[in-house]
Amino acid sequence: MSVAIPTRPARRFLPTDFQVTTWEALEPFFADLAARDLATAEALRQFLKDRSELESVIAEEMGWRYIRMTCYTENEEYRNAYTYFVQELQPPMAPYSDVLNKKVVASAALPLLEQADGYRILLRNLKKDIALYREENIPLFTEIQTKTQQYGQISGAMTVTLEGKELTLQQAAVVLMSTQRAKREEAYRAIGSRRLQDKEQLDTLYSELISLRHQVARNAGFPNFRDYQFQAYGRFDYSPKDCFQFHEAIASEVVPVLNQFARGRASKLGLHKLRPWDKAVDPEGRDPLKAFENGADLAQKSIHAFADLDPYLGECLQVMKAMGHLDLESRKGKAPGGYNYPLAEIGVPFIFMNATSTHRDMVTLMHEGGHAVHNFLTKDLELADFKSPPMEVAELASMSMELLSMDQWHHFFNTPEDVQRARQEQLEDLIETLPWVATIDAFQHWVYENPNHSLAARKQAWNDTFDRFADAETDWSGLQEYKDYLWQKQLHLYEVPFYYIEYGMAQLGAIAMWRNYRQNKARGLHGYFQALRQGNLKSIPEIYAAGGIRFDFSRAYIRELMQFVGEELTR
Repeated sequence: MSVAIPTRPARRFLPTDFQVTTWEALEPFFADLAARDLATAEALRQFLKDRSELESVIAEEMGWRYIRMTCYTENEEYRNAYTYFVQELQPPMAPYSDVLNKKVVASAALPLLEQADGYRILLRNLKKDIALYREENIPLFTEIQTKTQQYGQISGAMTVTLEGKELTLQQAAVVLMSTQRAKREEAYRAIGSRRLQDKEQLDTLYSELISLRHQVARNAGFPNFRDYQFQAYGRFDYSPKDCFQFHEAIASEVVPVLNQFARGRASKLGLHKLRPWDKAVDPEGRDPLKAFENGADLAQKSIHAFADLDPYLGECLQVMKAMGHLDLESRKGKAPGGYNYPLAEIGVPFIFMNATSTHRDMVTLMHEGGHAVHNFLTKDLELADFKSPPMEVAELASMSMELLSMDQWHHFFNTPEDVQRARQEQLEDLIETLPWVATIDAFQHWVYENPNHSLAARKQAWNDTFDRFADAETDWSGLQEYKDYLWQKQLHLYEVPFYYIEYGMAQLGAIAMWRNYRQNKARGLHGYFQALRQGNLKSIPEIYAAGGIRFDFSRAYIRELMQFVGEELTR
């Protein structure tokens, strides 16, 4: 395998110089597709290819508008361009999409394609989309997307002042690793207090989104948005009941390990009880690990680490760097979080994140880099739908890379001791991630099962859920209000509801993938590539099986994987 800076693929349906501007310019292409006769397999295949080309061009334009808006939230031109797309271009596309879906399903040639790899999954999703489509939901989706923008704008504007310096919350969070406890407490309280300044605005925004989403679900004939969203995400391979099973398994198999870690941390720090600002500091009093100097250094070291794992991996990041598809450093006016945004036509994604200099920032690029590699491995598949794997597979790509890359972390740290320390922190973070995933997911189930809840009930439900999965060694006395609103920092709740359980499922898959790699590096890496190459051609269990692992989140399987992680922690 090798990667070169790609040229835009030749267009066969749209003019080479066509750009997405107005609905009037777009509509003729949708009308062309809607008027076609799909009586033969050849006509149906060509229809799907042309539709894929049209949708790829539109999706990439949407991607760039979103990227620019999140990179520069204070830029009015970028905000307006994104808003225009959401309000003026997306709504008239929706009825056409429904018409085109129904044309495919009604085609006499459909049985000739239905069992082929990829087409089986594609057609399953088309039928799902037809069942969910309601014209009255189009303006609701527009309103929802417009409102989700507000979360990034509110969060992106948050800064605090520490020691006379204005810092983003991501930059301030680095102080939570300070060996001086007073500094950590000051930073924690500053961050928490700044978030609380907008708590009512964020509460109101969330309530509005819950109401709109519930109405979408009711319009489509569902009792609640949770059940609607499971269908919308195409979760054919598991149900809410399986999520509850996951929650129970995390509570019984992982939270006790979390408590053990917390007790050990408190003992090493010489504390009777931990406080929230004691969670990120090194328990042995060492200064925070510093993985890189700046965004350019992070990019270059990551390229070397990926290349040592496999040359193809390094080439993927090198191409992204050369094309300017990396925006890595935190700055004022930048939206929070991080993402890898697939760019459907050119095939080279864009990585956005808020790096400072920490080990966790480095891991974030390993994570997003895994997503990027996934995009490279699927970019030449025939249809855009084939390139868009389910989220449980997308997150397998990213979370596996966090673990597979650990043998190459010497590129970021100067001594074997620091590499071992970073590895230890990564595995402990992994243990902490699973309960937090269960917390956010369980909270969402309650929220949308009870859409008319009061703010007081929401606060109580959050605390009950948080306490179920949190360690028992942290003292929150005097900090209850900070705890009450911790959920507001999780952008998924606002922007991509119910997109979070995937991290837990994929984390289990990633541990299994890493276990295979530890047993046989060549075979383990081959399994990783094999799983990612499947794109959206097969079901989730089939894709996991292609990688040599199981799609399983039972209590017994989680116990087995936690035992492996425990062995690695003591190695």
